[in-house]
Amino acid sequence: MQVIIQPTAEKAARLAALLIADQIGTNPFTVLGLATGRTMERLYSQLVELYSSGKIDFSKCRSFNLDEYVGLEPTDPHSYRSYMNRNLFDKINIDKESTHLPDGVAEDYAAEARHYEELIEQAGGIDLQLLGIGRSGHIGFNEPLSALRSRTREKGLTRTTIDQNSPLFDRPEDMPSRAFTMGIGTILDARKILMVVTGSEKADILAKAVEGPVTSMISATALQLHESTVVIADEDAARDLQAQDYYHWLYENEPEWRKYHDKV
Repeated sequence: MQVIIQPTAEKAARLAALLIADQIGTNPFTVLGLATGRTMERLYSQLVELYSSGKIDFSKCRSFNLDEYVGLEPTDPHSYRSYMNRNLFDKINIDKESTHLPDGVAEDYAAEARHYEELIEQAGGIDLQLLGIGRSGHIGFNEPLSALRSRTREKGLTRTTIDQNSPLFDRPEDMPSRAFTMGIGTILDARKILMVVTGSEKADILAKAVEGPVTSMISATALQLHESTVVIADEDAARDLQAQDYYHWLYENEPEWRKYHDKV
């Protein structure tokens, strides 16, 4: 795992977008794992800007989102399909048929979860998985006590997650209490992982996820087991990290990062 600290949330999003652009530039057929949430809106805006300026081409990419609420139609404005269309897919040249999310209104939850895993396998696996982190330390909707080898499944949400996400609904009480999510094992199968974390409210959980012990109580700690994970955080989110000096030194001195210094 490598941790990169940027001065602001805007610069964190910019660097993440540049990494994704370079991934697609190297492999136009990249299979992306995508995430939702407030942190991602800034990042997707950066990707749209890069696309609009001709610096990135999504036409051959495929994507799989981490999760979707159970019970919401794709056309529901609060569904993650609607979120992705609104924030990214409608603004770039990706083929909508190549973008995938779990079916929130599937009648057979177990069958839908198996189907989603099969689709990922048929695509050759995920090349780059984008992640945020929830306040309980979850990645996707892998709430506390999620098995570290878990696969895509339907999962009940914690009160912490519901309290965090329900204000995004017109009527907070309408937020679903269950969701489909890629499992931790599914996420760890990705060839590369990029987690973006911003804001002081994430400082405590980020420190536990990056520098604490691996535990099923904080699913993001499983990323410590992955051989190619980059965490990009702004200064506010990085506040509680113990090895900040080391992380800054690596970013300033490692050759692979120098090319980004003047672009962020």
